Amino acid sequence: MDEDGLDVADSDASEGHKAGADDHDDAESVGESSPVDEEGGGKEDEKKEQRENEGDGPMPGVPDAEREESDVPEDVQKYARFKKMDGAQYERVNEFLRDRTYVTAREWAIARLCSDFRTETGVEMTKIGENLPELVPFMTDTYTPQAVNQARSSFEEKVRKAGATFLYGAMCDFFTAEELDDVMYESTEVAKFLLEVEGVDLSVEEELEAEDRISSVMREVREASEELREQEQSE
Repeated sequence: MDEDGLDVADSDASEGHKAGADDHDDAESVGESSPVDEEGGGKEDEKKEQRENEGDGPMPGVPDAEREESDVPEDVQKYARFKKMDGAQYERVNEFLRDRTYVTAREWAIARLCSDFRTETGVEMTKIGENLPELVPFMTDTYTPQAVNQARSSFEEKVRKAGATFLYGAMCDFFTAEELDDVMYESTEVAKFLLEVEGVDLSVEEELEAEDRISSVMREVREASEELREQEQSE
């Protein structure tokens, strides 16, 4: 991980402050890290929450006491994702992601949890929110189901916008074919690294299959782009 710039065990305060400030941009869309007391909370709680979101302190909402193991659902106890992130600081993880992707650390973690805890009737939002600190080492507070849903929706929206941005860049003739190959290679490497951090072991066959699918899509994009340019020239 070190060679990719994600020293997950480092607790450098100055770098954590920077990442926390960046993450404030997404506070409204993903839900605050320390949910506001629905009964009120008062101005003091609002000021505290604002300071935390601006990165002026450690990751907010550290639980007052450890939960009894018997209170944790069995499937949560056995959940093995993100184990490589034990000891990670939220701010460092967030900084790494914001340097390479559009998503924040909470969006990344919750999107993965929503995939893993999906049932035939939907996503177990309550289970994810109530057990978030047990499921993800760098998340230190519980979330409401609404906050989980907000983070999931924000992740989906960013992926869609990033996809549209990339395809437009590929089709508008801004990049050469070689430059697009470089973009795809870099994107693939970041995606593979995140999967490895989650504990996903990709076989060589799976990697090749994924690369083939991406290459196939890129060929279609280039062909469509060339057809559009030819139509424009003929007109």
